[in-house]
Amino acid sequence: MPTQRFAPMSKRFPTFDCDAHVAEPPWIWDRAKEWLSPEEFNALRQSIWYDAEAKFLVVNGRGSAGIGAQRVGGTPGIVNVLSLAGPGLKHDIQRAINVRNLDPETAISQEQAAYLDHQGAYDPKARLRDMDVQGIDQVMIIPSDIDTYPWIQDARGAQAMCKAYNEWAYDYCQENPERIFFAALLPMQDPIYATQELYRVAAKGCRVALIRPIDAMGNYPLQMKYDPVWRAMEETGVVYGMHPFPAMGTLKPPGYTAQHSAAELIHKTCSSSGLQHFFLTNVQNFQSEASLWVTMVLMSGFFERFPKIRAGVFEASSTWLSFLLDECDKYYKLYKNERQLPPLERLPSETFKIHCVTGFEGDEAPPSKLPEFYEDILAWSSDVYHHDGDDVWRALETMHACDLSEDYQERFLGGNARALYDIEAPSEFITERVTEIERPEWWPTEDEIRESMPAEMGLRPSKRARTGEAKRS
Repeated sequence: MPTQRFAPMSKRFPTFDCDAHVAEPPWIWDRAKEWLSPEEFNALRQSIWYDAEAKFLVVNGRGSAGIGAQRVGGTPGIVNVLSLAGPGLKHDIQRAINVRNLDPETAISQEQAAYLDHQGAYDPKARLRDMDVQGIDQVMIIPSDIDTYPWIQDARGAQAMCKAYNEWAYDYCQENPERIFFAALLPMQDPIYATQELYRVAAKGCRVALIRPIDAMGNYPLQMKYDPVWRAMEETGVVYGMHPFPAMGTLKPPGYTAQHSAAELIHKTCSSSGLQHFFLTNVQNFQSEASLWVTMVLMSGFFERFPKIRAGVFEASSTWLSFLLDECDKYYKLYKNERQLPPLERLPSETFKIHCVTGFEGDEAPPSKLPEFYEDILAWSSDVYHHDGDDVWRALETMHACDLSEDYQERFLGGNARALYDIEAPSEFITERVTEIERPEWWPTEDEIRESMPAEMGLRPSKRARTGEAKRS
């Protein structure tokens, strides 16, 4: 069998992955009756339901909704980007597999798809085994279909979905409560339901409540109707987890045409311009929504109104943050006399550093070059098992290349996240990297990986051939 090898590495501190993902499996709906009242279960069925026979999600009566998080076990000819990035599935190997899959003659089989479908996305035992290889000592799990739930039109249905997911996620964590923690969904369609669910999950030990920068219908967190939610966060100490996601708007109700999400506008612009690759939308969607949220809460005095709230800015990288905070400070000083809102108690950058932490990914080098700025506000995110995910060892490689001290490594890769969540370090932690993983015979060779890298290899073979002929002529 082929063997994938890695350079030896070690660490002397426990790590915490502040933002990794699960793929919500079909059995959330299979088990829903265990967790929901008859009224809640009926609301769930009418609002968001997994059709086991058709194998797709039905939302607001519309089939094939969501991003397919329920597709577990692998499907021939499909590389599931939601469960792909397990141990050793580096981006160059993913590239080779995707290129191979473009040709019907070499498309991945059911056996190969099942191997690439990392069960840790929905099975905690498998996840713990993967974490041991990835150098991840503790993790905060986050659902994958985040852009679907805000579009549930019936508030009772949204409440039922959040409760069913949160109960499943809580059970998932019980496999090892010292290592796995869950971020709860809140039904922001109704602030009262959201507040009730917040108190309920806090009683179960939940540390984070997930809220998009805005909800699907353009409601921003500054609106007074959400005040009960923020007061409940202050009382319970649950962290405000701000997680953006590319807002495609595919589940908008009929007749609703208003555009409120920056991410949705970017997506529509890219689509209407005929851009062939969605790279721009994937990058800008996350960062635009996150930067807008940061600006809103800082400049509006949100944290002055709710001084006990702590917040985490997830999955938007962090390099943009230093520029944005500097601009907020300058703008506040420049227009302070014209401000119509109450004066801020401190500069926006100071407020952020008191109340917030920002996530970053392992191949993001700039934070390691500005450690004094990010000192207490940076927390590592693997984004596993999504296709762009990677492990602790990749983050350490980046930090070593930047000559970052071990003290900062420990803060950024675990200490700051545990301080934000008020979670104790594990009693034991991983110190040495696993240097060999046995692979099946069909695993991409070094030659295949190298040959997959040129840009034209991203085209289907027939189109690739036509492009080559055009170049020669």
